[in-house]
Amino acid sequence: MLGMWRTFVNVVFYLGLLVALAGLVANALVLWQLGLHVRRGPLSLYLLHLAAADLLFLGCHLGFSAAQWALGAAHDLHVPVTMMFLSAALWLLAVLGLERCLGLLLPGCWARRPAVTTAMLGGLAWVLGPLAALLPAKACGLLGPGRGLLGCLRSHVAALVWLLALGAVACGAGLLLCLWVCCCSRRGRPPLYGMVLGSALLLPFCGLPYVLHWSLRPLLHLLLSPFQPFATLLACVHASARPLLYFAAGHQPCRREPLRIVLQRALGEAAPGSAGGVALPMGVM
Repeated sequence: MLGMWRTFVNVVFYLGLLVALAGLVANALVLWQLGLHVRRGPLSLYLLHLAAADLLFLGCHLGFSAAQWALGAAHDLHVPVTMMFLSAALWLLAVLGLERCLGLLLPGCWARRPAVTTAMLGGLAWVLGPLAALLPAKACGLLGPGRGLLGCLRSHVAALVWLLALGAVACGAGLLLCLWVCCCSRRGRPPLYGMVLGSALLLPFCGLPYVLHWSLRPLLHLLLSPFQPFATLLACVHASARPLLYFAAGHQPCRREPLRIVLQRALGEAAPGSAGGVALPMGVM
């Protein structure tokens, strides 16, 4: 039974690597198109930050996994480093969900918002998000002298409450957006509706298990260690599925279009022409 369990864990480990590699390529394409070929706007800037966070999460996971495969043991900084970028993505999802809800409920106020608001919130996400992983890692002695078991547990509890609050805001905003579109709005679906709703549905099942594993590991290390490959696989699925949500929102069936046009349509912008860019295969979705 122990041999079968090890084989199963190895299968989950390598499956997570494949998902992470596919997500790395997809997020790199999205980042390249949004950074160079799509007109910069508030929504595209959020997607740019999200693609960067997912790219860094998947890239760090692949790097630490390659080191684990070569050395035969996982590095202590694997989970803290990847949690930095997952925390930044959670912050960005919460802010984006709130912005989409405010854009529907108070369209006039959202239209008059300062142009630098998105850049400021994105920068704040990169400052405050990683702190949810760095402070517990510092308190537990992974980044220097620790504060003992009690200080480590307190830091992890505070980080868990903070990250769960961000997850609740992201999920609540997605569900509120869904209810508003289905019951109250007659203007059709707003831009990024499918992406916000899809992320809200994926987050409790794919993103939060990794957060719980990281937060409860100091207290239940022996019990949670066998479940790390599963939580990591789910987190890779969460980061890799976001480009598919963009493509599903902007792709039109039976049409071969550049990736730039698909992203512009997902953002709610008019797609001027179809020359240039990376073309999607026929019937990709």
